[in-house]
Amino acid sequence: MEPALLQDGLAVASGAAVGFSLGLVGGGGSILAVPLLFYVVGIGSPHLAIGTSSVAVAASAALSLIGHARARTVKWPCAAIFAAAGVIGAVAGAALGKAVDGNALLALFGLLMIGVGLAMLRGRRGGDAPDVRLTRQTAPRLLPLLGATGLAVGFASGFFGIGGGFLIVPGLVVATAMPIVNAIGSSLVSVTAFGATTAASYAASGLVDWPTAGFFIVGGALGSLSGTGLARQLADRGRILTLIFASIVIGAGLYVALKGFSAGLVRS
Repeated sequence: MEPALLQDGLAVASGAAVGFSLGLVGGGGSILAVPLLFYVVGIGSPHLAIGTSSVAVAASAALSLIGHARARTVKWPCAAIFAAAGVIGAVAGAALGKAVDGNALLALFGLLMIGVGLAMLRGRRGGDAPDVRLTRQTAPRLLPLLGATGLAVGFASGFFGIGGGFLIVPGLVVATAMPIVNAIGSSLVSVTAFGATTAASYAASGLVDWPTAGFFIVGGALGSLSGTGLARQLADRGRILTLIFASIVIGAGLYVALKGFSAGLVRS
C-alpha cells in the first residue's frame, strides 16, 4: 500500500477511535486526537498535529451541539458568555503554544492527559440550580464567574489544541451550579468556539493538514455512531466504561509525557 493511502486510512481509523470513545463515554475522546495524529497517523510535528486536531474537534463538537440544542439542554446565555471569554483565552493560548518547543508541548500535554484521567476517575457531579438563568438580577454574580472561568479554560484549550470538554463542563458547573446535563450541552458551544479559534490560529501559520483533518472527521462521525449505539446498550455500566477509558487516558498520558521529556533531554 502506498504511504499516502496508508496515512489516510490511519487518519480514518484514528478518527473512528476518537469518535467511538466520545459516543461511548460522553467525552474525553478529543484529548486522544493529538497523540493519535502524531504517533499513529505520523503527522510531521506536534504543532501540526495540534492544528489538525483542532479542526476535527471543532467539527465534531458542532455536530454534537445540534443534537443537544434539539433536546433543549443548552443554556444559551450562560454558554455564550463563557464561550466569548474563552475565545479570548484560546487566542492567547494558541499563540503561546506555537511558541513553545514541540517536545516540551507534548510533555505538558501528557501531564494534562494524566490530570484529565484522574479527574474522570473522580466522576462528574452536577449543580443544584436547574433553573439558573443569566438575567439582569443574576448578572452581577454570574458574569464575573463565567468570564474568569471561561478565560482560563479557553487559554488551556488554545495552548494544548483540545476541545476542553472535561475542563469546560466542571467550569460551567462551578460558575453557575447548573445540572450536569445542561453543562454538557452548554459546553459544546465553547468546544466548538475554542476549537475553531485554535484551528484558525494554527491555519494562519500553515499548521493544519487539511486532507488528514477531513479523513479524521469522517472517521470520527462513523465511530461516534457506533459508540453511541453501544453506550445505549451498556447504559447501566457507564461507570465501568468511564473507569476503563480514564485508565487508557492516563496510560497514554504517561507515554506521551515520557516521550516528550525524553526527546527534550536528548536534544539538550
